[in-house]
Amino acid sequence: MPRIQRGTREYQLVTLALFLGALSIYASLYVTQPILPLLSADFGITPAQASLSVSTATISMAISQVLVGPVADSLGRKPIMTVAVLATGVIGLVASRTVAFGPFLFTRFLQGLVMAGLPATAMAYLAEEIDPQHLGAAMGLYISGNSLGGLGGRIISGSVAEFWGWRGAVAAIGVVSLVCALWFARALPPSRNFRAQPLQLRRLVHSLFGAVRDPLLRALYLVGFMAMGSFVALYNYVSYHLMAPPYSLSAALMGWIFLLYLAGTFSSALMGRLSDQYGRAPMLALSLGIELAGAAIALAGPLLVKIGGIAVFTFGFFGAHSIASSWVGQRARHDKGAASALYLFTYYMGASIAGTVAGLFWMRFGWPGVVGFIACLLATAVGLAALARKLSAGTETVSTID
Repeated sequence: MPRIQRGTREYQLVTLALFLGALSIYASLYVTQPILPLLSADFGITPAQASLSVSTATISMAISQVLVGPVADSLGRKPIMTVAVLATGVIGLVASRTVAFGPFLFTRFLQGLVMAGLPATAMAYLAEEIDPQHLGAAMGLYISGNSLGGLGGRIISGSVAEFWGWRGAVAAIGVVSLVCALWFARALPPSRNFRAQPLQLRRLVHSLFGAVRDPLLRALYLVGFMAMGSFVALYNYVSYHLMAPPYSLSAALMGWIFLLYLAGTFSSALMGRLSDQYGRAPMLALSLGIELAGAAIALAGPLLVKIGGIAVFTFGFFGAHSIASSWVGQRARHDKGAASALYLFTYYMGASIAGTVAGLFWMRFGWPGVVGFIACLLATAVGLAALARKLSAGTETVSTID
């Protein structure tokens, strides 16, 4: 079947539906990030323990990615994504009613398992349905939904928590997620180029093995690990940093700090288009360099300069993620679902591991320790981007069509 072209009504339906689906998933995934200090106070736990409310969801999401991608290769893209967005909202409402930290973590673990259905499948869906000349732009719009979901979830969470506590914040995001999920289920066009494959354990192992044989794909998986690990590390502990003296921001004001996600919404679409025009390798290296520069600026003392650094950091991260994820979809010629799943597995493992490990740096060295840890991750990612450029030499095509 013909691929969907940019500018058509189908293109608009696909990009808007996936945009809202991503918004639902990522608002739920990061709902606790701006209210970690409130969780610490309510449950009597340390910052590193409170960060498990993010890490538990991301690590179960990472594990689920490996299974969901191949399952989607067998059962279809839209059914898997629809179940994911609906179940995420329902479990979020249950999580808001838990009375102890252990049960709350369990609901977050379950949310992570079902959330994986959308991101593990969306990239494969786009790679199959969108014309390759416009894949970077479409992927950029989808990633924009990621950033707006993270933005909206954090702003709503921080603002609602100011009046109704963290339980009210989690419940509010559950309601928003359900509304987005219902529109998603109605609007997303069914797959036209999907070809079902038998779901067999042997094939699952073969698909995963095939998705790691390519050294370029391995480099991109690790770039996702480093970039996402640094991103979650910064946003997990900036709330502790800015809610303490000398800044002493309230939970509501801390939530509005995440308005900086708008920089990511802009950069994911922009860098996706630029990668189509100038090549993925140089734009990936540039995005990671911007992210590293933003982390350095965030060390500054004045609040406005610090916020500016976080904005630069966010711009670079979403640009890098948009490019790396679309590159995985383009590079994997077979078993795209498995390749997308492995990229997102390492991506969310980065969030889980680095997001918690950074807490040890916070407790020992404070904010400079967190930023130093992030700088090490990003320096490694820049080196991997250079390796990816070398591995892709002579194989990457550049489009000059806008």
